[in-house]
Amino acid sequence: MKRVHLFISGKVQGVYFRAFVKENAENMDVKGWVRNTDKGVEVLAEGTEENIEVLLKNCEEGSPTSLVENLEITEGKYTGEFNKFAILR
Repeated sequence: MKRVHLFISGKVQGVYFRAFVKENAENMDVKGWVRNTDKGVEVLAEGTEENIEVLLKNCEEGSPTSLVENLEITEGKYTGEFNKFAILR
């Protein structure tokens, strides 16, 4: 199992990027959250290594109306603390 903390910048707000991330995460049984920040979008996600890698690829490519300019990835220790994937406000 794997845990990643992502910071995504570019044209990622106001383009349904958080919903895109949530939909992808739920389809792959990845748990955690996504939220807007003053610099872009932040994601904390946990799941199998394979599913996290797919989520990372999808976040890097972005949603159809977004433009991802930078994706910072920090790996952490898997905790299993999440039971779903949520959009935080």
